Amino acid sequence: PCRGSASAGMEGNKALKVRLTFSIILVGVSLLFAAVVTDHWAVLSPRVEKHNATCEAAHFGLWRLCTKRIFMEGEGPKEKSCGPISLPGEHNCSYFKHFTPGQSSEIFEVTTQREYSISAAAIAIFSIGFAIIGTICVLLSFGKKRDYLLKPASMFYTFAGLCIIISVEVMRQSVKRMIDSEETVWIEYSYSWSFACACSSFVLLFIFGIGLLLIALPRFPQNPWETCMDAEPEH
Repeated sequence: PCRGSASAGMEGNKALKVRLTFSIILVGVSLLFAAVVTDHWAVLSPRVEKHNATCEAAHFGLWRLCTKRIFMEGEGPKEKSCGPISLPGEHNCSYFKHFTPGQSSEIFEVTTQREYSISAAAIAIFSIGFAIIGTICVLLSFGKKRDYLLKPASMFYTFAGLCIIISVEVMRQSVKRMIDSEETVWIEYSYSWSFACACSSFVLLFIFGIGLLLIALPRFPQNPWETCMDAEPEH
């Protein structure tokens, strides 16, 4: 009969791989949180008919829209757009009325705009939930004989990545629909650093979530006697 010794925890090589992968995943989780709580997913600009005038640009995230009244002193690289948003000006932010009925006074929230923002925000919340559960599973897996938790953790991270990229696509369609609408004053748009954080978090969470799953899977024996050596000891 086969006799061997079962390891109480993760092997040293496997534990090192898990820690390195987990460190990169935590960067993805940090980028995910940064994208969800900030308001720089997209920057919107109206048409500027003449310079030496005041125009109103906007930037927004999943939860609120911020407008800035900018005084255009001279012609910039974009003759017909307002901005850049980094110029000084009067700043005003208002939260989207996701869960309250009634008509919004903001030009931004026309027709189906509220539906888009509700969908993107809800999916992003699911993404954060999956990331938190995955992190708890990984931390628990470092205990004795708990490395089986790495498999569900990897799936939670992968789901978190998929959710945030779906949220990104919903916001992208939202911006496109808004720019194409004749009911808004916005004619130009650009995606900003919060949008880049969301895309980067998808890449890290999805790729390294799958990587964590591959690390968690049992290694196939290279020789027949390896299965014998790894067997549980007889009592």
